[in-house]
Amino acid sequence: MDKKSRLGRGLDALLSNGDEGGVATGGSQTKVPVETIEQNPFQPRKAFDTDELASLCASIRTHGILQPLVVRQVGERYQLVAGERRLRAARDAGLESVPVTVVDFNDQQILEAALIENIQRADLNPIEKAQGFKDYLTRYRMTHEQLAARLGLGRATITNLVALLELPPELQDAVRVGQLSTGHAKILKGIGDSAKQIALSKEIIARGLSVHATEAFAKQFLASAEPSAAKNDESSGGRAPAEKTAHVQGIENELRQKFSTRVEIRVKGKDKGQIVLTFDTNDDFERLLEFLRR
Repeated sequence: MDKKSRLGRGLDALLSNGDEGGVATGGSQTKVPVETIEQNPFQPRKAFDTDELASLCASIRTHGILQPLVVRQVGERYQLVAGERRLRAARDAGLESVPVTVVDFNDQQILEAALIENIQRADLNPIEKAQGFKDYLTRYRMTHEQLAARLGLGRATITNLVALLELPPELQDAVRVGQLSTGHAKILKGIGDSAKQIALSKEIIARGLSVHATEAFAKQFLASAEPSAAKNDESSGGRAPAEKTAHVQGIENELRQKFSTRVEIRVKGKDKGQIVLTFDTNDDFERLLEFLRR
């Protein structure tokens, strides 16, 4: 029971009678032409691994489809509820018809089924999960607690994932392709300032930092900016330091990537300033020194 609660309700709960979530419905099994099945309009998964589909296609050619697709009837045609990868592979394998379970689902149940199937069986990437949850919450005006109860997940899981959508687009892309984990993203989310989030994310990726290492690195990264701001303020007699232009910030980002370390350009006037390279270990120092001597 504990294992099941951690994994969520599962797609079977939606298909079985007596479901306490209020979405119980039976289904009849039959075989229908592949060409009569339309895609699921609520499918949260946007990317499908071509190698996995090719492997599934080969298996279907040899053994057929062992688990029926789930569909609902719409007029003379059918709309897919669950089984997107099996349907795609069946088409690639040249099957003319496939086994299906026909259910009487409403739109809300279809979206729930798509979320459950992908989360538990095919693993959406974190951004796809977050967008799927957000679409559901917005469409049906539910709270995070209510959605968590319907999917059998923890409320914090819903909240933490949806919060990823508040990150800048380029950080969302990094999470989507696996350059940053949700743990990294959570640390970046706590920083708040988008420019610092982006700069720190580039450091994380360039250095290949673990989540634990990122926590310590983030503190150093943020602390290094505070003293310099204070010193600039004191040296200028209380005047605010010159504001960095987008051009200067772009050069900082370029140098960070080139040196794989923190780089700060301190602008002190029209034609004055400093370029500061930071090292945390002796190895870092030797690496930077060798780079500069070239």
